[in-house]
Amino acid sequence: MPNSILQPLKWRGNENGYLQFIDQTALPLKKIYISCHNEAILYSAIRSLKVRGAPLIGVAGAFGVCLIAKNIRTPNPTGFLKELRLKSERLASARPTAVNLSWAIKRMLAVAQKGSFRNAAALKESLLIEAKRILSEDIAMCEAIGRYGSKLIKNNSNILTHCNAGTLATGRFGTALSAIYAAKQQGKKIHVYVDETRPLLQGARLTAWELTQAGINCTLICDNMAGPLMAQGKIDCVIVGADRIARNGDTANKTGTYGLSVLAKAHKIPFYVAAPVSTFDLKTKSGRDIVIEHREEKEVLEFAGRRTAPKEMKAYNPAFDVTPAKFITAFITNNGIRRQIKTKI
Repeated sequence: MPNSILQPLKWRGNENGYLQFIDQTALPLKKIYISCHNEAILYSAIRSLKVRGAPLIGVAGAFGVCLIAKNIRTPNPTGFLKELRLKSERLASARPTAVNLSWAIKRMLAVAQKGSFRNAAALKESLLIEAKRILSEDIAMCEAIGRYGSKLIKNNSNILTHCNAGTLATGRFGTALSAIYAAKQQGKKIHVYVDETRPLLQGARLTAWELTQAGINCTLICDNMAGPLMAQGKIDCVIVGADRIARNGDTANKTGTYGLSVLAKAHKIPFYVAAPVSTFDLKTKSGRDIVIEHREEKEVLEFAGRRTAPKEMKAYNPAFDVTPAKFITAFITNNGIRRQIKTKI
């Protein structure tokens, strides 16, 4: 599959090793790798979007638990597990909207709590095995999403995507972009319109870079250009990722997704959400129950470190919005295409 060589995150060494990841805030001008030896660095990296994308921060969180375990010095098993749990819960709070982070950390803690380990070294080894399993599963899920999603992409299609739901947001291949990569591999002629995705330009900086690296024909547009393009008949479908999908199908994704879904509905254009099963949160009833992360005002008030608004101006900066299920044509999952959400994904 195109772009399969790029890996945004790797574990180096044994259970006493470290996590290495691409600093996504430096792209596309530089590809910088950060070596992370403790959970405090990882927490900061997730908060500052050096590591981002719901599936990828889930994988990062799993390896973050390994970092926590590596650095615990107490020999007492009870004290060890207590410290592991408390520090893991803090790491899970780095990005509250994306369910994958808390999902992966809960899975890691379950390994620690259910096992009867000879010593701390054995526990650390088991945690690393589980984290690597979560990464492998994510890669396989994304590849499956690509296989299923490519069936919805016709030859000579013009596809619109928002934010970055590609390799940089997952263990590899991506979610929304995985379908695009698979369609290209099948020999389909496709063109992608990339929303710039304000205020942090994940579309312009990351998705455009990824697609260019993979040899995909693409065009960057301002977020407010999507409506006119749809009206002109230049968009055949919209494919986006997701950070959390509630039990009724309401979907939290990068701010701007809701507006695209309304426009697509008005213009009778298919609107697809691509996500692995780990992004579905069946404990959350609807979008009204999803906690939306609000980020710093300066992300809106500044551009490239330069003030672009009056000094006294305030800003409203939610990182995500919620798209009602009624505006979503189908969900592209690793278990197939779902027109509606059921109790079991």
